Amino acid sequence: MTAQVETTLRGPEAFSLARQALEAMEAAGVWPTPLNFELWIHYIGTPESPLSREMKRLMELGTPFTEDISEMLMSEYLPRGRLSDEIRDAGLMLNRELNNVAEVIASAQSSQAEYGQTLAEAGASMETSLAPEEIKRLVGDLTTATSKVHLENATLEKRLEASTREVAQLRQHLEQVRRDAMTDALTNLANRKAFDEELDRACAAAGDKAPLTLAVLDIDHFKSFNDTWGHQTGDQVLRYVASVLGRTLRSPRVAARYGGEEFTLLFPGETARMVETVLNTIREEIASRSLRRRSTNDDLGAVTVSIGLAQKLPGDTAVALMGRADEALYASKHAGRNRVTCATKLPRSARAA
Repeated sequence: MTAQVETTLRGPEAFSLARQALEAMEAAGVWPTPLNFELWIHYIGTPESPLSREMKRLMELGTPFTEDISEMLMSEYLPRGRLSDEIRDAGLMLNRELNNVAEVIASAQSSQAEYGQTLAEAGASMETSLAPEEIKRLVGDLTTATSKVHLENATLEKRLEASTREVAQLRQHLEQVRRDAMTDALTNLANRKAFDEELDRACAAAGDKAPLTLAVLDIDHFKSFNDTWGHQTGDQVLRYVASVLGRTLRSPRVAARYGGEEFTLLFPGETARMVETVLNTIREEIASRSLRRRSTNDDLGAVTVSIGLAQKLPGDTAVALMGRADEALYASKHAGRNRVTCATKLPRSARAA
């Protein structure tokens, strides 16, 4: 839960916010489960947040707020639980190891300062005439001091090696946690958060000169498919589509599960004409295979997808580019599905809408 919403819920406005959330849920025909209630609290409490904008978009499209949709929204926009705990624990361990390193460095500095003082005193003594016994004692003291420094340095090196190994392991762990936080667990593609960040970077890098094309892909009739065969079989279809995308779209191209049955595809450095050919190849490959239900071997038939694409125009923001790709996707749906539509080929009336 965001800090802004938490603060509101701890103050006198909490009851009003809760009532507004329940009224909005009832108006949208959404069951007041704990998960949905938390989502709608954020929707009402932070109306300009990315989560609220996405919820508004889904409601405008008439998308039903199923448990899968709610869980997707929660995982994408309100990350919590295991990943947060792992990040916290890794941070504590990293802080501990950095403290160990600081102690090792402080100890080494102290040891070297003490040894330097011993050498300085020996140097001062040697400037005067010394008896053989005094010279022997001085040499013995220097030998003892040198042995002590060597032993302390060896101990410090071992502690530093151990801390260095631990820090390296923590870095690897944190990198894995970061990847997990940016990956859709079902399809192993990038998730919405990762894609949004990559799209912002790509738009900034492309500027108004380099080509950049964005595509939005949606599985046709997925809701009916899910209702007929169940969510597990629906997940099988999502993984199948994702596998085709994963094989085709290698870096610097990016494929992501954007939510539900919708995927987004990014093509840095490629024009709409080039990308349209690739997308038709993807569409045909997805439809070329007749799927079977794993649990019963029932014939599920072919899966088709509808795709819309748009090339970045001068001055386009990420939001504007996504909006034009969405318009092209809707045109594909309205034209009969199982097709690719480029935003530049839309009628003026469709583009204006």
